[in-house]
Amino acid sequence: MTELLSNREQKKEALKALLLRIHNGEDVNSLKEEFRAVLSSISPLEIPIIEQELVKEGVSAKDIAKMCDLHVELFREAVKGTDEVEEKELPEGHPLWVRYMENREILKDAEMLNLYARTLATTRDERMREEILGVLEEIVGNLRKVGFTHYNRDEMLTFPYIERRGLTAIATVLWTKHDEIRFMLKHLYGLLARRDEMPWEGFVERFKAKAGEASFALSDMVFRENNIYYPTLNALLSDGEWKAVRMQDDEIGYYKVNPPEWDPGEDVKPLQPWQINPELSAEELLSLPKEVQQALKGQPLEFDKGQLRREGDLDLGTGFVSVEELKAIFEALPVDVTFIDKDDRVRFFSPGERIFTRTPSILGRPVQLCHPPKSVHIVNKILRAFKEGRKREATFWLRLGPKYVYIKYVPLFDRNGNYLGTLEITMDIGEYKRIEGEKRLLDWRD
Repeated sequence: MTELLSNREQKKEALKALLLRIHNGEDVNSLKEEFRAVLSSISPLEIPIIEQELVKEGVSAKDIAKMCDLHVELFREAVKGTDEVEEKELPEGHPLWVRYMENREILKDAEMLNLYARTLATTRDERMREEILGVLEEIVGNLRKVGFTHYNRDEMLTFPYIERRGLTAIATVLWTKHDEIRFMLKHLYGLLARRDEMPWEGFVERFKAKAGEASFALSDMVFRENNIYYPTLNALLSDGEWKAVRMQDDEIGYYKVNPPEWDPGEDVKPLQPWQINPELSAEELLSLPKEVQQALKGQPLEFDKGQLRREGDLDLGTGFVSVEELKAIFEALPVDVTFIDKDDRVRFFSPGERIFTRTPSILGRPVQLCHPPKSVHIVNKILRAFKEGRKREATFWLRLGPKYVYIKYVPLFDRNGNYLGTLEITMDIGEYKRIEGEKRLLDWRD
């Protein structure tokens, strides 16, 4: 035991000497190999202990944080499984490459969270406490974005591909873990916001414990993704599927990564989950990570062979529905929709919700004749502004007996920017204005 402590003391002193050189202005990159030599002799479990001892001896958390990139690199090497696909094997901008790069940032920020939380617990100086709390607020605020970006992209974009192939359990487990992490980070954010409502010692100990749990959960998720989920995706998804994913990734956003463009080629057509053959060949099954193969033993896969597009369906760009389904959708909408074409004639109004009188007799009628003469000049001014591209909406609200009516006019254009007509959207917002608090999906009772 004495020898172990002596060893750790030597490693700590070596790290302290390097950190002092950084503090005095030397570039961390110029010291990279020296850091690697010291850190490579320290197990991932020892590093937090040594870091904490350095903090107690007065080394600033900011200087220690400069080791995070190297620590992350060593951690990745330590936990890397034989199935992991290195991002360097993938072209830059490839959706899987992007996810690996995000995981580097997540792992680094998870370590920073743990480090600063432990530093806060040992800091007595009031000014330093406030500075550290400010850093923690930024770290936690950033990490909460992981759920909105990194996790959300897989839940919405890559999970459907493996679910289609019958690997629903993988998606279910990962999504459950995502939600657990989201809750942990939301709780940390709330603790920071309510810190003045509790004794300092109680707050800091509770925060340190919860930050440690969140840091571990984030790192564990990185391990699961890098060693199980991403190799699974790499084994199963074709370039066409990845092209479809990449086309949608931007819509959700990224975690601290600004990826370059990636395209496998104009001859590769993007494939959505419903367009693929869901059945897995024996070769594909054998290419899966061993953990996935083990989980599938004795459990026959149920491939999702459902057909999305049926004969006679209308292609709406974001989905396919029959005419009867479309009618039912419009009838169920809590809004009154009327479409006026480019020639100012009424071509359609929705069934169901009704604020103003609409009868089939108005179809084909000039919209100007559907309004009182005293307001026709305003209608014309709005339509002219829409057609000339000077306005993108016109909104009004008024009391109509017990109803509080909101009216919105929006111009419609085709892909080339040509004016198609105007949509009038009307709804009674009275009941919505009275809503307070929250009612979530999980609150529903039959």
